[in-house]
Amino acid sequence: MKKTIRIGTRDSELALWQANTVKSKLENLGYKTQLVPVKSEGDLVLDKPLYEMGITGIFTKTLDVAMINGIVDIAVHSMKDVPTLLPKGIVQTAVLERATSQDILVVETEVDFEKPCTIATGSLRRQAQWLHRYPNHNLVDLRGNVNTRLQKLKDNKWEGAIFAKAGLERINVLPKKFIDLNWMIPAPAQGAMVIVAMENDPFSLEATSKLNHSASEICTHIEREFLNTLEGGCTAPIGAYAQIVDDEVMFKGCLFSLDGKDMLEIEKSVKPSEYKGFGKECALSILSNGGKELMAEIKKHTN
Repeated sequence: MKKTIRIGTRDSELALWQANTVKSKLENLGYKTQLVPVKSEGDLVLDKPLYEMGITGIFTKTLDVAMINGIVDIAVHSMKDVPTLLPKGIVQTAVLERATSQDILVVETEVDFEKPCTIATGSLRRQAQWLHRYPNHNLVDLRGNVNTRLQKLKDNKWEGAIFAKAGLERINVLPKKFIDLNWMIPAPAQGAMVIVAMENDPFSLEATSKLNHSASEICTHIEREFLNTLEGGCTAPIGAYAQIVDDEVMFKGCLFSLDGKDMLEIEKSVKPSEYKGFGKECALSILSNGGKELMAEIKKHTN
């Protein structure tokens, strides 16, 4: 008899949207499914920046434990929240077709960026890239789920707050007033959803692998390999973006100092068939060109 696949998810609106998307895709293939919402520590502790909590995968850890304990069979995550090294026994089974990876600035009114501005974001990557471009601006921390962060923007006299466009589009809360940040390099795997399962669960592995989107898997693999080699986790301003254009994978990666003053960047391309090891190669190039010293400096201030 076919078993019911229990889908573990955080209980935020965005996480539930992602889990329901996987649920309907699996049911369209004839599988029985059930959602099992689980609260994570990242959702419960909103008064500290993520990097101060000292936990990588803070949004995924609770679901990992639930899977290892047999409470759920699979978990659906925003891929950028998932540590590059998965817990023992848990494997990636599918990357769904990626949405936009773009960052946007949500604003309440017109903004003159030449003047001092206060911009809200909880991401070191976004902070550093913003300060690199606008060193005279003030950055404030912003935590909580998408709806909470949008409300905080309304409640405060900030000029704007930075969001991943895909998250706002997915739950239909993209405001009318926003600015595309085409110059900002996204977080590795931003805009992608990933499914993980226990490696000793062949039924769930086979079922979910049918949802894999090859191009998205290749691009996110490169970005996460770049991140893993730089040893970023949640604690360093690292951006990475790969896309397949005319049978070539175009990659752009960056590492910034926390204050945004120092920037190390790389742009390279590779054939899709040669993608394994390419992210590592790009990261090693950054490390050998000042990245090692920069990472050491970052770790001093974030650990």
